[in-house]
Amino acid sequence: MSALASAKHPYIEALLQGAEAPASGLGWLNERRAAALERANALAVPTMREEDWRFTDIRPLTKVQFHRAEERAHPSMAEISGYIVPEATVHLVFVDGVFARELSANSGLPYGVIVAPLRTALQSHAAVIEPHLACHARFRDEVFIALNTCHLRDGAFVWIAKNQQCPTPVQLLFVSTQHEVAAHPRVLVVAEAGAECTLIEDYVSLGETVHFTNAVTEIAVGENAGVQHVKLQREARTAFHIAACAAALAKDARYASHTVTLGARISRNSLNVAQEGEGAQIRIDGLTLVSGRQLADTHTLMDHARPHGRSEQLHKCIVGDAAHAVFNGKIMVRAGAQLTDSAQESRNLLLSDKAHVDTKPQLEIFADDVKCSHGATVGQLDQEQVFYLRSRGLATEHARALLTYAFGAEVVDRIPVPSLVEQLERAVMRETKAGVQL
Repeated sequence: MSALASAKHPYIEALLQGAEAPASGLGWLNERRAAALERANALAVPTMREEDWRFTDIRPLTKVQFHRAEERAHPSMAEISGYIVPEATVHLVFVDGVFARELSANSGLPYGVIVAPLRTALQSHAAVIEPHLACHARFRDEVFIALNTCHLRDGAFVWIAKNQQCPTPVQLLFVSTQHEVAAHPRVLVVAEAGAECTLIEDYVSLGETVHFTNAVTEIAVGENAGVQHVKLQREARTAFHIAACAAALAKDARYASHTVTLGARISRNSLNVAQEGEGAQIRIDGLTLVSGRQLADTHTLMDHARPHGRSEQLHKCIVGDAAHAVFNGKIMVRAGAQLTDSAQESRNLLLSDKAHVDTKPQLEIFADDVKCSHGATVGQLDQEQVFYLRSRGLATEHARALLTYAFGAEVVDRIPVPSLVEQLERAVMRETKAGVQL
C-alpha cells in the first residue's frame, strides 16, 4: 500500500496510522483496501464550506488525537448484559472495534444462516462477500468511508441464504471502553432471494470516555427478500460518532430502517438506499433526541432507479437546551423509474429557545408518472394541549414531558423488537423529563 506521508490533511494522516496491515490472501480485498487508502490520502476533513456539511462543524473531532485500542481485558458479561436484547439469542459483541468471542453467542443457527466475525467469514465465504464488500458504500468522495475501508480487519458478516429465515433477531453490539480510541466497525449483511432477517446494530459506551466510532454498514437485499434494520446510537455524550449505511435492493425486495440517535457529542448518520430492482418497498424511520450541546446530523438518500418503487420516510427530532439537530433528506427518481410512490416527512420539536434545527427535504424527479411528496415542520409544544392536560390534573412539567414523549414514541413503537421498544420508551421518557424546560 502507498505511504501515509502523502496524506492531504495531517489529521487524516494521524487516523491512517495502523491502516497498513499485512496483505491478506485475497487479491480483490487487497486492491479495495489499497484504493481506499489512496482516496483517504487524497481527501481532506469536511468543513462547513461544503454543501453536505454546511450545518455540521466537526472541528472538535479534529482536536483530539485518537489512536488504536490497547490490548486489555474485555468487560465482563455483567457489565454489558443490560444492553443485550433478550430476543436476540444470536449476538456478536465488539469491544473498541475488536471481536469479543467470550461475550458473543452465535451457535444453533439453522443451515443457510451465518452470523460470524468478518475476519473468519472471509476465509470460508469469500465468494459470497466479494460482490458486496466495499461495493455499496462508495469511498471515492467520502473520507470517513475510505478510512473505514483502509482499516478493514474486523467486523460482522450476516448471510441468509436463498429462501431461508433467521429465527431470531441478530444483535451486533459495539462497546467502547477506552479513552481517545478510534474504532472502525464494518458490517456486511447479505439476504439472498426470498430470505428474511432482523438486524439490531447497537453502539454503546461504558463510561464517559472521549472516543471516535467510524462505522460503515452495507446491506444487500435480494429478490423478494426482507430486512428489518434497527440502528441505535446511545454512546457517551463525550464521544464522536460518524456512520454510513448503504442498502441495495433487488426486485420486490423489502427494507425497513429504524434509527434512534441519543448519544455522542457530535454524530452524523448517513443512509443511502438504492432501489436497483422493480417493485421494491422501503420504510425509513428516524428519531433524534439531543440536549445539552449535542449536535446530531442525519443525511438520507432514497434513490429510485427502477419502476414501481414505494418508499415512506418519517424523521423526527426532539431538541432541548442548546443542542443542534440537522436533517437532510433527498429523494431521487431517475429517468425510467415510472410509477414511483415516495413520501418524506421531517417533523421537529424544539424544547427551548436556544435549541436549533436545520431541515432540508429535497426532491429530484426525472420521470413524469410518479407520486412524490415531502414536508417539514419545526415548532414547540402546543400550549393548548399542555393546558388540556393541566386541566386534567397533571403538573405543567409532567404535561410537557408526556407530550414530548408521545411525539417520539410514534417512531419507537414501529421497531419490531418488543423488549427494545420498552427499553427505548423508558429512555425517551427519562430524556424528555430531563430536557423539558419550564
